[in-house]
Amino acid sequence: MQTNQIKGNNMGIARELKKQISDRLKPQKVMLIYGARRVGKTLLLREIYNEFDGKKLLLNGESADTVRMIADKSISNYKRLFEGVELLAIDEAQHIPEIGMKLKLMVDEIPGLSIIATGSSSFDLQNQAGEPLVGRCTRFMLTPFSIRELSKQQTTFETIANIEQYLVYGSYPELSSITTVSEQAHYLTEIVDSYLLRDILAVDGIKNAQKMHDLLRLIAYQVGSEVSTEELGKQLGISRNTAERYLDLLQKVFVLYRLGGYSKNLRKEVTKSSKWYFIDNGIRNAVLNDFRPFADRSSEERGALWENFIISERMKIKHNEMKNVNMYFWRTYDQQEIDLIEEENNSLSAFEMKAGKKNPKAPKAFADAYPDAEFNVVNRENFWEYVV
Repeated sequence: MQTNQIKGNNMGIARELKKQISDRLKPQKVMLIYGARRVGKTLLLREIYNEFDGKKLLLNGESADTVRMIADKSISNYKRLFEGVELLAIDEAQHIPEIGMKLKLMVDEIPGLSIIATGSSSFDLQNQAGEPLVGRCTRFMLTPFSIRELSKQQTTFETIANIEQYLVYGSYPELSSITTVSEQAHYLTEIVDSYLLRDILAVDGIKNAQKMHDLLRLIAYQVGSEVSTEELGKQLGISRNTAERYLDLLQKVFVLYRLGGYSKNLRKEVTKSSKWYFIDNGIRNAVLNDFRPFADRSSEERGALWENFIISERMKIKHNEMKNVNMYFWRTYDQQEIDLIEEENNSLSAFEMKAGKKNPKAPKAFADAYPDAEFNVVNRENFWEYVV
């Protein structure tokens, strides 16, 4: 078990979630940090750990010693190991059997103990930790770098100048230390093949890596479009239920992000469809092995990348600020549509994404049905105010 100081974020880019977690760190509470592999959960955990002034202990959930020492799920064992510890940090906690019950027992029975735990796969950690820790934990989702986080390390000029780089390669933290685009492309391909899909294939019943990869490719081609799980199933030779299960798993390992249809007033509004977006543009392009420069792509392709990018940045703001925002798309059966609807505190904001300079008005059906809603067009000239 490791108690010594360890290095923090060597990329020098402060994570917005750090303050949110530190502010909520209290005795008898558990902070759970989720996120895809390689987004910086371990670095964030270690920064908070290093800056904590009290008695502390860092454990690695992948260590056989850690698993063995806390295997005895008893009050006496946990008091012997952790009494007097004020902060217990557990990295890769999903590898510890019955982790939820064990964390509950620790915070219930050891006075003054706070716990931070990280996990790559929410279906592992959340399924194990969710029910036992009701009322005792706060969950945080760590994403790849947001433009807001990057902008604090760069000048505004640099960030805007690099925007096409982010549209194609995304913003996984380690990319900032890789100097050539060919190496960045290789890194992202490795992320998809070696980490993201491996997480999914570790789940019981998922045996066919090729089907999962083919599903991801189909979604990558349909970014910004409504997705039919029945049609996906037919194209892949699997049932609709299996396609839905695969999509659910891809969301739970933080590859995809789902938007459902919004409706409050109109019978003709579409509500049962879904759109799927990649949490990171670089992962989307790695799935397709397509790293062409943004300017070399078709207008349709540029529009899809722009829409995915802005929606993922808005999603990051929601998670980094711990905002209770519901996110949807909007469409009527006669094809009036809006890319993104955000619902917060009973107020609506609508966002239409345009990769060029277009500045359309709100669809008439939407303006009539929701006269108090704010309507925004996010294009290359004004995107800054919507992501920073």
